[in-house]
Amino acid sequence: MRREREERRVPGDPRRSPEPVRRVRGAWRPRALAAGAACALLLSSRPLLAACDKPVYLTFDTGHMAVAPLVAEVLRRHAVKATFFLADERTTTGGTSLDDAWAAWWRERAAEGHAFGSHTWDHDVWQADLPGPVFRVRPTAGPSANRPRVLDAQAYCEQLARPARRLAEMAGTPMGAIFRAPGGRTSPALLQAAARCGWTHVHWSPAGFLGDELPSERFPNRQLLERALRDVKPGDILLAHLGIWSRQDPWAPAVLEPLIAGLKARGMCFVTLREHPTLGRAARAKAPAS
Repeated sequence: MRREREERRVPGDPRRSPEPVRRVRGAWRPRALAAGAACALLLSSRPLLAACDKPVYLTFDTGHMAVAPLVAEVLRRHAVKATFFLADERTTTGGTSLDDAWAAWWRERAAEGHAFGSHTWDHDVWQADLPGPVFRVRPTAGPSANRPRVLDAQAYCEQLARPARRLAEMAGTPMGAIFRAPGGRTSPALLQAAARCGWTHVHWSPAGFLGDELPSERFPNRQLLERALRDVKPGDILLAHLGIWSRQDPWAPAVLEPLIAGLKARGMCFVTLREHPTLGRAARAKAPAS
């Protein structure tokens, strides 16, 4: 009977052991199976060890985009995934947040695994319901910026769908079937119209309003940070922006990184709305085409 010889490595000799080990056919199987079972148990336990049991959901609405590179850098450095709500807003460089100049930025965020929702193409702020039903809105972007206009349900759904099509063009990734109405302003009729064309609205938690759109002379960054670190709790949806025109002392450079570090120190973890217990299904669904 032919015997096979197996070389065992020992410290100090990377090539061979002074004692060759005889291996009889079949004799290794119980030990190998036991080792395999132990390995499988270890691997199966890893998701449990890494599970996020105190999640918070950091979200950003578009804005003038001046702080967008810093936001991306901080998120990447802390391995934080966020959800972005897209509108084609005016930027500090004279373009818009969804123009070709920003296409690479959005493509990078998609590659990093962030999630996306609509913020309406022209950032249409709901003002009133009118018979029809139609809605009086005030866009803050686009050719009709700051001039109230009336949209019927179909036109409003087109405002929701257009950022999704643009994201697919820029980043090659689908948007989730979620939206945030600008300013969070909605009505039951508006939400019903959006739901009929396949969109689910996302608001924010009371403690999740991070205050970056408040006047900095009355709400300084230190105060906003302290309040968020004190009040935010697991399960909250947090709201910030990629730049606010009216705030003199920008929020993100002073608050974003210590906020992330402070909430992590309290045992919280950051996940996208795709992981949300009630909004996750819509966030994972592909946005309607129109």
